[in-house]
Amino acid sequence: MDEILKLENVSQYNALMGQETLHPLVSVIDFSKSKSTEHLRMNFGFYTIFLKDVKCGDLKYGRNYYDYQEGTLVFIAPGQVVGIERKGEYFQPQGWALLFHPDLIRGTSLGRNIKEYTFFSYESYEALHLSERERQVVLDCLNKIDFELKHAIDKHSKALIANNIELLLNYCLRFYDRQFITRGNVNKDILMRFEKLLDDYFQSEKTQTEGLPTVRYCADHLNLSANYLGDLIKKETGKSPQEHIQLKLMDIAKERIFDRSKSVSEIAYELGFKHPQHFSRLFKKSVGYAPNEYRSKN
Repeated sequence: MDEILKLENVSQYNALMGQETLHPLVSVIDFSKSKSTEHLRMNFGFYTIFLKDVKCGDLKYGRNYYDYQEGTLVFIAPGQVVGIERKGEYFQPQGWALLFHPDLIRGTSLGRNIKEYTFFSYESYEALHLSERERQVVLDCLNKIDFELKHAIDKHSKALIANNIELLLNYCLRFYDRQFITRGNVNKDILMRFEKLLDDYFQSEKTQTEGLPTVRYCADHLNLSANYLGDLIKKETGKSPQEHIQLKLMDIAKERIFDRSKSVSEIAYELGFKHPQHFSRLFKKSVGYAPNEYRSKN
């Protein structure tokens, strides 16, 4: 099994790249000014954003490989593993990196909202591909953060650095929205596959053996991360994958309620509910009537 280098703090990564640590919790790295390094797989204890300016081969991210194209942004959350398997080769990295430790953003607006930036949990093949203008916006943000790092630390430093990181991430939200729009045909194909996956699931006996389908189940079968699927479905339809699953479930439930040969409890078990009362509560919340009331009125 290939060795994984564990990096707990920003200064460890700076040392690996031959960079001076200007701040213990955040760093901006221009790889053209860093030393050559051996191919390694690393487990990061901090948030990392890589801007790759060249195609750089078979980078392994988690369990998957990805060929980076020019102008690609990848976001890595603490605890994730990224890198290239060790082969005794050295290379000169190209592009930029922004590293920031969770301690930097504690008590800030960014710290409170960091979970909103779901792209930190996307898979490598769901990376953000930038236009030249978007790439320049990213570089401008990195330069502002770098400027603050080279300025003498004062009472404004933390707020200004955190604000500029938040600004960068908000731009990335916009750029991902653009990417979802420009990949409209691909997204519609995924949406159709998602709907078919749900239809097949409910028509099979999986509900009785495996319970209700989850967003994770759907994402895995569509070869996507759960967060990416969630964002894609939300942007295409205005509803979350979980809402889609519930709507599909209620459509099927309403049809089966008309079968008077089965009790509501039997229908609930068939649909994957362990407890019929949970089904009844969800049905009433969604339809406006309890199952037996709905059956009587129709």
